[in-house]
Amino acid sequence: MRKKLLVWIITLSTCLRTTLGLYKIGVGIADCTGPAAEVTFMGYGKSNQKGCGIHLRQFSRAFVIDDGSQRAAFVSVDAGMMAYGVRKAVISRLGKQYKDVYTESNLILSGTHTHSAPGGFLMDFMYDIPSLGFVKETFDALVDGITRSVVRAHENMVDGKIFITTGELIGANINRSPMSYLLNPKEEREKYKYNVDKEMVQLKLVNSANSLIGVISWFPVHPTSMNNTNCLITSDNVGYASVLLEKSLNKNSLVGQGRIVAAFASTNLGDVSPNTKGPRCVTTGEECDVVSSTCDGQAKFCVAAGPGEDMFESTKIIAEKLFEKSKILLQSSEAKEVTGPVRHIHQYVDMPSQNVTITLPNGTITHVTGCLPAMGYSFAAGTTDGVGEFGFAQGTRSTNSHWDTLRDLLFKPTEEDIRCQHPKPILINAGRISIPYQWQPRIVSTQIVQVGEVLLIAVPGEFTTMSGRRLRNGVQETAVRSGASPGTKAIITGLSNVYTSYITTPEEYQMQRYEGASTIYGPHTLTIYIEKYKQLTKALLKGEKLDSGPLPADLSQRVISLQPRVMFDTPGLMHHFGDCLLQPPKSARVGSKVRAKFVSGHPRNNLMTEKTFLTVEKLADNGKWIVLATDADWETKFTWTRTSTLIGGSEATIEWEIPSDATPGLYRIHHFGHFQHIFGGVHPYSGATDTFQVTK
Repeated sequence: MRKKLLVWIITLSTCLRTTLGLYKIGVGIADCTGPAAEVTFMGYGKSNQKGCGIHLRQFSRAFVIDDGSQRAAFVSVDAGMMAYGVRKAVISRLGKQYKDVYTESNLILSGTHTHSAPGGFLMDFMYDIPSLGFVKETFDALVDGITRSVVRAHENMVDGKIFITTGELIGANINRSPMSYLLNPKEEREKYKYNVDKEMVQLKLVNSANSLIGVISWFPVHPTSMNNTNCLITSDNVGYASVLLEKSLNKNSLVGQGRIVAAFASTNLGDVSPNTKGPRCVTTGEECDVVSSTCDGQAKFCVAAGPGEDMFESTKIIAEKLFEKSKILLQSSEAKEVTGPVRHIHQYVDMPSQNVTITLPNGTITHVTGCLPAMGYSFAAGTTDGVGEFGFAQGTRSTNSHWDTLRDLLFKPTEEDIRCQHPKPILINAGRISIPYQWQPRIVSTQIVQVGEVLLIAVPGEFTTMSGRRLRNGVQETAVRSGASPGTKAIITGLSNVYTSYITTPEEYQMQRYEGASTIYGPHTLTIYIEKYKQLTKALLKGEKLDSGPLPADLSQRVISLQPRVMFDTPGLMHHFGDCLLQPPKSARVGSKVRAKFVSGHPRNNLMTEKTFLTVEKLADNGKWIVLATDADWETKFTWTRTSTLIGGSEATIEWEIPSDATPGLYRIHHFGHFQHIFGGVHPYSGATDTFQVTK
């Protein structure tokens, strides 16, 4: 009888908490910065875009929500995307501490999609090729950081409430494939004011005292303000927006160490660019060809830029727009409290084997299928945010005998492949090759997390604007038909759990611009996804069980790496590690830049996770040095240069742009690192500049 009474009390308590909108909520942030040097960035696919230092560190931001009965966690990670292997490793590590509290069903890992962070962590061979295969340092940094962020959120759960609000943000994004967008039905396009979404959606998490503890803002924009000439690790525009908001909310806290955690997470950004000046011919200044994105037939001359004069200024402008809008939403009186249960559902789907029945506009019923993964010719052209190689152009629907011959030596497509992917001319038939292991995934992760009237749709790739709209609408309509509130809000959380490139509408696919060429499961990819997510939604709200689906292959024991390891470091004659080779000036004004150069070891000897390669310090009245900035701050740049491969010599250059709010006084710059001794062993070192005066 006592046991029944206890169960009844717990059930009643849970119902009351859910009805009143009371949740247990926790937030956590952790450093997940990968190797800062000599590892290729993931995003632009350029093997020569290797890291040479840090501008902004990578962070993992975790948000845990519990209604007393069920729990879910959303994690936004400053990385190009997320991977099955990363998620599996995170769940395994969390399981050692919390058993089965965090699972594939209730944990969403979403990459922000910065293109300026180390690659080599996806395990799918094609995506890791530019990084010379698997890079364990990158993988471990992500897994460690994500795990720490969830643990911190878990260990700091408090009673609280959640509020949702939305607002329009203009001037922060444009459509980079507007001609593809125009292929969508006119009546559908007329429902929307813009050819990209301009809505920012924000969840605000507060504790029982109504004090802010966390913010998640979703806005569609590619983090490609930093272009493919950049070699400094950076979280780009959305990451800097997070830094700005966290610094604003956490007074006097260093970056990554504040109580309040603020994420700017990815959504349907597939065809959305931050380069608001649009693409122009760098040779003439004229507009590019609107279909092929070429100038005189060459894609390499058609480049998008803006809104600033260089990539750093452009990143800053877009980030500030995101930051300012998010602050306005935080103060909005129109924020609606989120109430209702926490639920979650997950299913693995073998995309090439899917067969979906659809009704065409003329009433005809037909069947569509998925295809084995394949990339089209236009994939090699890149985008106007980052052009490709070898003279390819976007909008290509015909083949080339030279490239076809080369392709057929590796992975010749069958007639079935050609028919299934039509009108895509297949350049890389990834689904037909497994040497040395899987090139692209065929089994994907589909997942929905419900928090009251909010549905988080975790999607395994980059949905274009209209693809995202169709998916959101399909999920919301299904939810309402299944008993959800008419005010239910569906939010796409992009690049979640596994990466499968792009998802266009079937109409956009026909033009075969970059996004269509990178829609790997063929023209009906979106159609299949919409059907699968509708099934998830119905099952979630009706309390039905779905088959978990086929497990993806575990590639962790098959991956290969050709990334050279660090052999040894030497400081050179007459020097020691940490020696300052270039001193700052004796005096510097606010707004100016100071530079210092040090004898350094290789940054890959120790990633300095949760630490820093540099500090900017001010001498306090009590004679102690106070750290004011690290390598996670916008105002600092840490650049590493190999001066001699033969003897393992290298230098670190540190730059600090003195911010406008810097107070006059004595300052110094400190450098930290590790060197690898020629006879083995990794050892720490540090060095500092002479003091210099900062004046107004």
